[in-house]
Amino acid sequence: MKSIIRSVRRAAGPWLAAAAIGSLVAAPWSVGAATPASEPASQDIEAISRALEKASRAVVGVSAVAVEDARSVDTLGRERHGSGVVIGADGLVLTIGYLVLEAEQVQVELDGNRAVPARVVAYDVATGFGLVRPLVPLRLEPVPLARDAPAADEPLVVIGGAVGAGPARLMSRRAFSGYWEYHIENALYTAPPHPAHSGAGLFNLRGELLGIGSLALSDTLDENDPRRVPGNLFVPVELLHPILPELLARGSSAASRRAWLGVNCVAERGQLRVVRVNADSPADVAGVQRGDRIVAIDGTPVRTLDMLWKTLWSGGQPEREVTLRVRRGDETLDLKVNTVDRMHTLSRAQGI
Repeated sequence: MKSIIRSVRRAAGPWLAAAAIGSLVAAPWSVGAATPASEPASQDIEAISRALEKASRAVVGVSAVAVEDARSVDTLGRERHGSGVVIGADGLVLTIGYLVLEAEQVQVELDGNRAVPARVVAYDVATGFGLVRPLVPLRLEPVPLARDAPAADEPLVVIGGAVGAGPARLMSRRAFSGYWEYHIENALYTAPPHPAHSGAGLFNLRGELLGIGSLALSDTLDENDPRRVPGNLFVPVELLHPILPELLARGSSAASRRAWLGVNCVAERGQLRVVRVNADSPADVAGVQRGDRIVAIDGTPVRTLDMLWKTLWSGGQPEREVTLRVRRGDETLDLKVNTVDRMHTLSRAQGI
């Protein structure tokens, strides 16, 4: 792979001219970030360069083809392409789970247009991580996983896809709730946006992996900040540390065994509006409709996405009857929904 410094210089332009890493530290687009008192010494820049060169070599392409009848094809397409990061001496690759969700075929792509077949080791609903293992040795040195979260003013680097590397800063660190029945704590919100974010690696200047790229966002600042700064959301690797042995042994964490409704919701002015109902899902069977506003689960009021999902998941066994109170026009309806274990809804290739 081409030099990490040259790659970042192309992405950041004049920011990384002569003192490539030093300029990255003082990137002028940062919102509210402190400016370091001094730039790194030349020996520090050399050490940083070596660490990031190693990190860049560990970033690989990941491509997958989903099972033909997979539910996820409607939203993600059947063919998916992104990146992953080698984290194990045996070539184990950490990526974002939606790339390999319900995958029938997976390949790890290396420099020189070389691709090797791989198999899905784990898909974790709770965190969104995916793990794949190549079927032939990659002979790539794994990167270390960061133990500490990045500081607000710490310079970071995103590496992923054909775009390569680009500078980044942490804009905020907070919980994230997705409309697709997803919630994580301590997500990393970075800017500027990296165009090849799916499965990309977020690294500190020691070459330690901090997070795996998930989404492009229109705003990365705290919800109370009136400014808007577009960027990316990364799933922090701190969520991986306690569950990695479990993922390797069972293919998912215990937290992934949870109730699923089959709805997409958005929060608007203190209300939760259903924007999509998955065909043949528990919600669909129960009569939930697009446009319904969910106001309570089993009598517990819900007004935000995190309240909705947490109440659903903490209410009992994954497969049970829940009562959704919804408003439809001027009506208030109590709908009985028989939830299912999300992991049981996922399609798998034959023989897996």
